[in-house]
Amino acid sequence: MNTPLDSQVRLQWSEHLPQRQRDALRSVLTPARVKRWVTTALMGAGEITVRIVGAAEGRMLNREFRGKDYATNVLTFAYTQTPLTMADLVLCAPVVAREARAQGKPLVQHCAHLVVHGTLHAQGYDHEDGDEEANEMESLEVLLMGSLGLPNPY
Repeated sequence: MNTPLDSQVRLQWSEHLPQRQRDALRSVLTPARVKRWVTTALMGAGEITVRIVGAAEGRMLNREFRGKDYATNVLTFAYTQTPLTMADLVLCAPVVAREARAQGKPLVQHCAHLVVHGTLHAQGYDHEDGDEEANEMESLEVLLMGSLGLPNPY
């Protein structure tokens, strides 16, 4: 909800991500798209890096930082929220692709939702601390996805 000029968005590809997974996502996760998704979800200026990883790196990060021994779709590492939102978002390519197939969604829509979701986490939104916060975050995600011309992800 800010202008792209207020924010820096970087897209990183893990060197350990298998080439076939990288190739499958390159047309979906373009720098311009990722920047649009992030800046749509940011309420102010930000510096966000979106890193695309494979299952092993995703599992290691989830285990190390959340104590959960499996790869998850998106992890958010928030460093500051004011005056500038600074964070790293980590998308686990095989998990995201598997979920999109299982949910019957185009991969681009699922990726957009997870980037929006992670960007909201970077700003302090949460869905694990009760129904009220979860409803607030999900409502905002639906609104933001709609502003991107994408359907309700839920």
